[in-house]
Amino acid sequence: MRRIQTTFGIKTWIIAAAIGFTGWSVQAAEAPISEAGQTDPFEIVALGDSLSAGYLLPPGTGFPEQLARALKAKGHNVNVMNAGVSGDTSTGGLARLDWAVGPETDALILELGSNDALRGIEPEVTRANLDAILQQMSERGVKVLIAGMLAPPNMGDDYATDFNGIFADLSEKYDAPLYPFFLDGVAAERHLNLPDGMHPTEEGVSVIVERILPLVEQLIDGPSEETAAIN
Repeated sequence: MRRIQTTFGIKTWIIAAAIGFTGWSVQAAEAPISEAGQTDPFEIVALGDSLSAGYLLPPGTGFPEQLARALKAKGHNVNVMNAGVSGDTSTGGLARLDWAVGPETDALILELGSNDALRGIEPEVTRANLDAILQQMSERGVKVLIAGMLAPPNMGDDYATDFNGIFADLSEKYDAPLYPFFLDGVAAERHLNLPDGMHPTEEGVSVIVERILPLVEQLIDGPSEETAAIN
């Protein structure tokens, strides 16, 4: 298992995603047309909720789109599919897995769980759903990067202990790279969030992309000596 350390310098943060379903249309941030002799693009799907879907952001500024541009700038030939649904839970993500993650998918960024915690869903349910997603991806040979979440403080210490440990446990079980907290560096930073104080702005998404980028590159290229050395 390989992980990247993040700095959880969070003053008081509220983990939240839009509860109201705003619909989902599949969008891919495409790489340039391959030149003769090039391999097909590496296909990544970002399966998540409003935090990765680009809630209330202008077109082309959400997490999948910004990630695709960052990867392109680093020389990668990729497509990043936006499979985010505002208000979605781990149960919803599992239910739509077969059609949201197509047969061409090479890697999955799994960003689910924030609405589970926000709604007080039992951590055992969230764990079982995410485990099932990872099991299916393993059987299909799809690489997975787990984007972890943290329970909101108002849920209490017992809930937080049970919920927060899910992502590291599953990372170890499936030997999947873990980005411990999807909102690292963004949560509770007013200038990086929309007026609702819940969802990242375009600039906030840029911070997320910059921090998660090394692990996404690891999905594409395999672990480098640098990322392998990071515990």
